[in-house]
Amino acid sequence: MTLQTEAAECGLACLVMVLSYHGHDIDLPSLRSRLAVSLKGMNLGQLIEAAESFSLAARPLRLDLHEISSLQTPCVLHWDMNHFVVLKRVTAKHLEIHDPAKGLVRFSHKEASAHFTGVALELMPTSGFEIKNEKQRVRLRELFGQVLGLKRQLLQIFLISMGIELCGLLSPLYVQWVVDHALVSGDRDLVTLLAMGFFTVALIQVCVSALRSWVVLHLSTSISVQWSVNVFAHLIRLPLAWFEKRHLGDIVSRFDSIGAIQKTLTTSFIEAVIDGVMTIVTLCMMFFYSAWMSLITLAAVVLYALLRMLVYAPLRRATEEQIVLSAKQQSTFLESARGAQAIKLFGREGQRQIMWHNRVVDTTNRLVATQKFMILYRLANGTLLGLELILSVWLGAQLVLANVFSIGMLFAFMTYKAVFASRISSLIDKAIELSMLSLQGERLADIVLTEKEDLRTQQKRGALVNPQLAVDNISFRYSELDPYVLHNLSLELPAGKSIAITGPSGCGKTTLAKLLLGLLKPESGRILVNGQELERMGLHNYRPFVNAVMQDDQLFAGSIAENIAFFAQSIDMDKVEEVCRMACLHDDVKAMNMAYNTLIGDMGTALSGGQKQRLLLARALYGDPQILVLDEATSHLDVELEKAINQAIQNLSITRIVIAHRPQTIAACDCEIHLPDHNHG
Repeated sequence: MTLQTEAAECGLACLVMVLSYHGHDIDLPSLRSRLAVSLKGMNLGQLIEAAESFSLAARPLRLDLHEISSLQTPCVLHWDMNHFVVLKRVTAKHLEIHDPAKGLVRFSHKEASAHFTGVALELMPTSGFEIKNEKQRVRLRELFGQVLGLKRQLLQIFLISMGIELCGLLSPLYVQWVVDHALVSGDRDLVTLLAMGFFTVALIQVCVSALRSWVVLHLSTSISVQWSVNVFAHLIRLPLAWFEKRHLGDIVSRFDSIGAIQKTLTTSFIEAVIDGVMTIVTLCMMFFYSAWMSLITLAAVVLYALLRMLVYAPLRRATEEQIVLSAKQQSTFLESARGAQAIKLFGREGQRQIMWHNRVVDTTNRLVATQKFMILYRLANGTLLGLELILSVWLGAQLVLANVFSIGMLFAFMTYKAVFASRISSLIDKAIELSMLSLQGERLADIVLTEKEDLRTQQKRGALVNPQLAVDNISFRYSELDPYVLHNLSLELPAGKSIAITGPSGCGKTTLAKLLLGLLKPESGRILVNGQELERMGLHNYRPFVNAVMQDDQLFAGSIAENIAFFAQSIDMDKVEEVCRMACLHDDVKAMNMAYNTLIGDMGTALSGGQKQRLLLARALYGDPQILVLDEATSHLDVELEKAINQAIQNLSITRIVIAHRPQTIAACDCEIHLPDHNHG
């Protein structure tokens, strides 16, 4: 079962499942690196093309639902008019579907008729099909990098824990000596002496246990801080396209995997090692007393381990589905909170409530599925250990009656047996928990193993003066399966001029702006800055001299001054006021109670649309850019205000690239570059 990561990669996820079924094991990140998909997703023709690249023969079919049993499974079904799923099996009563968005689901034939569009795709290996394994192995060092002092502190915890456990092993001997020696001989002084001695041992055990708790707390917090900082540092440097293709809730869920991994490694891993050592020690002690009674306990443990192994695969699948559905539930919640105004204006509160309810039900159903497995193995564990206890007591009583065991020895053995049973069960559970860690690791790997935006430069460079931009025969499309947005485009953008980029909607104006800003990379061709390739110059050298106001730019919670200076450690208030005057925002700010210290709310909710645009413009001007890109940056302003702002910016003598539809905005520019529709390839 493969669940999709990006919003529109159900087709790729289905292809991964079919490839894996036929013996070509590949994970979604590996396939994504070879066949990138845009936000528009894949259509059937693109899916066929992708399958054929792996030597799968594709056979598209149109059929009615009653004919679906004739399909060669697994095959791909077109679902809900905008989705692909894998049909695993058809029975007389239901269809078994692997849905990349939900997991394993079953539909009755009547229920499936509401989803199935009548289009199916059979995929069968050809003679050129390769059976191989291309799955990426995820290592913790790759996920988190170096953690200072990790080995030393883990060793400390292990040694302290072993001291605690060795103290605990003396308790059964205390019971045996009291029963077999002190009580039999009636020696009250020996009873007192043993009590004092073992009280001292117990006191040491408690103190050492407190020390271990402190060390574990220190290690956990240290790891949590270092890992969180390392992962966030990588996350914030990922390409813009990575964020655009994922739901916010899914990104949050993947980042939160750090906590689950950290808890497992700092607690469960150490406990598993200690449980393993204690299992061996207590088993040796048990065999010292009685081999036959020890074998009975071992047999019960083996049966329990086999049961856990049987339920591992479905438990892992249900857990993964629960995590993914929980992320979608979180995304729905965040979308509803962000879009509260639109929801109220269109009267869709009830609709969003139903959508949220459905998300909660889906997540809860998967949670119930995982809990069913937990209940099953706990029931089996209780039953097996109960039967084992009855047999052990019966056999132990027989040995006592035969004078092979003393009563004290029986008490001691039963105590060691209880410790062994508890530790071996815990060890098996921890082993399952550690193996499930790969699930969280794979989710986190989508962040950590994605290549960062390349900010490196091949040479150092000073200030960028009078930058002359040129586009040399560039082509760009959002994936290999999509048509070109820009194709073999060449143009020059003269330094110090105001250039209007015009054209019909969808012709690639904003895409061109992102290419010029270095947010996107052209598939072919070059972006030149004063005759030098942008890639050679390096984004690290380029971006300090470039700023922009994009259509979907965001403000951040904080004051007006902090947003203009983009939360710089030292804010130049004279500069803040200067750029606000240029953006015709100064009078508005001064009219506010707290002036430049006024808090703008979450993402600027306290400001009007026009004020937000002017604040974004002031932020772009604060860094003294040599190149300023404005993508519909004054669309919310009246003509007179826009004219005043344009005049103020023209006085700066910097290169201005303006994307606009308003005739007045275009007329204010020095020249115009029109992008026609034929740029779509």
